[in-house]
Amino acid sequence: MGRFEAVAAEAMLGGPGDGADVFIKLGMMYSLGCEVPADYVSAHKWFNIAATRGSRDAIRLRREIAELMSESEISAAQRAARAWLAR
Repeated sequence: MGRFEAVAAEAMLGGPGDGADVFIKLGMMYSLGCEVPADYVSAHKWFNIAATRGSRDAIRLRREIAELMSESEISAAQRAARAWLAR
């Protein structure tokens, strides 16, 4: 597991609403290519996870990044988010 995913895993230990900021930051890192290669699928995944934590900003950011993605990329991101949440 990468360094950034380990931080995200720690954020998952909180209750609902906890950790959304961590997931938004991860989404922004991947969407902009800051400290990690730009990857819209990963960005969407993290925004989606933040949205499940109740973040309205994440919902908006997920929608914006989805406009830059193909349907297959969005599907891949959704599968990745579900897999992450099932851990």
